[in-house]
Amino acid sequence: MKWIVGSGLVVALILAAGLSGTALLPREDAPKSSPVAASISGSGSTAQKGAMDAWRAEFNRIHPDLQVYYRPNGSGAGIRDFITGTTTFAGADVAMRPSEQALADRRCGSRAVHLPMVIGPIALAYNLPTVPDLKLSPATLTGIFTGQVTTWDAPQIAADNPRTALPHSPIRLFHRSDDSGTTHNFTTYLQAAGGWPHSPSRTWTGAGQGVAGSLGITQAIAQTEGALGYVEYGFASNVRLQTAQIRNASGEYVALSPQSATKALQDARIIGKNGDLVVAFDYRTKGKGAYPIVLITYEITCSTTSDPLVRTFLHYTASDAGQSYLSLYGYGPLPRNLLVKVRNRLDAMS
Repeated sequence: MKWIVGSGLVVALILAAGLSGTALLPREDAPKSSPVAASISGSGSTAQKGAMDAWRAEFNRIHPDLQVYYRPNGSGAGIRDFITGTTTFAGADVAMRPSEQALADRRCGSRAVHLPMVIGPIALAYNLPTVPDLKLSPATLTGIFTGQVTTWDAPQIAADNPRTALPHSPIRLFHRSDDSGTTHNFTTYLQAAGGWPHSPSRTWTGAGQGVAGSLGITQAIAQTEGALGYVEYGFASNVRLQTAQIRNASGEYVALSPQSATKALQDARIIGKNGDLVVAFDYRTKGKGAYPIVLITYEITCSTTSDPLVRTFLHYTASDAGQSYLSLYGYGPLPRNLLVKVRNRLDAMS
């Protein structure tokens, strides 16, 4: 954390807010040119970049003296940055591995906890102007991403899209080339629902062309006719990419939206221990209108030695205000029952 001399009042406010578990009050009389008195930095998930950019901007508007920096360099890199002490918090679309958890706990001198903060629907984005309403089943997706289904008019795709004129052209398949929580969540879904033959992993093991980062995937699909790839909905919607309807376990093809993504997590349960809020949910959901391919982005920080400004910022992201406009950026807000658990955990941190 960076401090500037003369910021005693701000420091006192931060400490009071952090220790009491309440957010700082807006400085309505603060000049717009107020110098930054304190700052923190985080890195990690590219999936949450849009939400994090919006949160940081609004947080700084409310608290002109405080600044939050965030580098979207991928979940794996963000976890490594946090473990080495380069950052004060990490964003990750997947829980840390046991070996990473042990190192993070050592860095903290206490338990490093995962706090779920935002739902990132994973879109199957495609570039096929003649097919505006593509539908895909889990088995078909597995066939495509293992390289067994290679053309748009393949029998598997045709069965999902009866009475649709599909072009006889190759599928230009794109996947993440970097250490990615989105990849882990997508392959976990494919294994649970579509018979994916590999273990879920943050590194890609299927077919296609690798591209680094969510922005890279988005650009590749937008620039390539016949393309298909997996990317967070916020990125896909920002450039108006086509997104496929996905069949859930009830047999319903569901269009992707923030609301349909939130429905998929209504029955999510906490499986983390010692105050950790790692979440498990069912990729084979049968909920009406539930879009089945979602990820939860966690903010990872120390449980008992966390920076007061980190806690103040996370109190804001978990507030009604912080959650209320996520859908504008292609994200789903946390279900209320899960949001209450996050707030209670933040209140208990010191």
